[in-house]
Amino acid sequence: MSQLNPVPEVSVAMITMNEEGAVALVIEQIRKSVPLAEILIVDSSKDRTAEIAESLGARVIKQFPPRGYGRAMELALRSAAGKVVVTLDCDNTYPAEIIPELVREVLEGKQDIIDASRLKSKPASMPWLNYLANAGFALMASVLFGRHLTDLHSGMRAYRKTMIDELKFDASGPALPVDLLLIPIKLGYKVGNRFISYRDRIGESTMSPLPSAWWTLKRIVRTRFTPKAGLRTATS
Repeated sequence: MSQLNPVPEVSVAMITMNEEGAVALVIEQIRKSVPLAEILIVDSSKDRTAEIAESLGARVIKQFPPRGYGRAMELALRSAAGKVVVTLDCDNTYPAEIIPELVREVLEGKQDIIDASRLKSKPASMPWLNYLANAGFALMASVLFGRHLTDLHSGMRAYRKTMIDELKFDASGPALPVDLLLIPIKLGYKVGNRFISYRDRIGESTMSPLPSAWWTLKRIVRTRFTPKAGLRTATS
């Protein structure tokens, strides 16, 4: 890579579907926090989300018709150019101002992944049913993986890009963040935690609770009990 086109330190990756009410605000917050970051969006919107994002300097990859959150997130993670990839929901629920702190720990080699957990306690913006389901699955995974886990579904994490390139995961179906946390734990990567505040979202949620719960259970059990799950082979 030439000096005119250096590898960015940070990519901020987001998945969008009809987020035109929030995308400009979120990009503005990212620019204030990490001005030189690549902002990468995989978009499956019917509204002006992609147009707005591109006008603000984001790199947009269209995935239409939609192929689901998991496929879109895999495309974003694999396509990101930065040494550290920070995932962020594009609904103004996560604090972009802590991105430099998360990135610093990964760049300094202290962690390979940092989970920005929403669940030090119940967030006011999270319905009780969602909170209890998240807490229950986290407890289950804590028992099975032998470490204290609080949030398997956080939409905000910092990943070392070379680690992502080494991982094999199933992007079909909901709840991909579960694999993206538990597989690195199983394989012995350095996984850290940072509690964050979680705000009210802008726009409507597109999550389907029952399929997400089924896939969460499936991913926990499969990752724990499949011996060779996780690492990409030379031919995969």
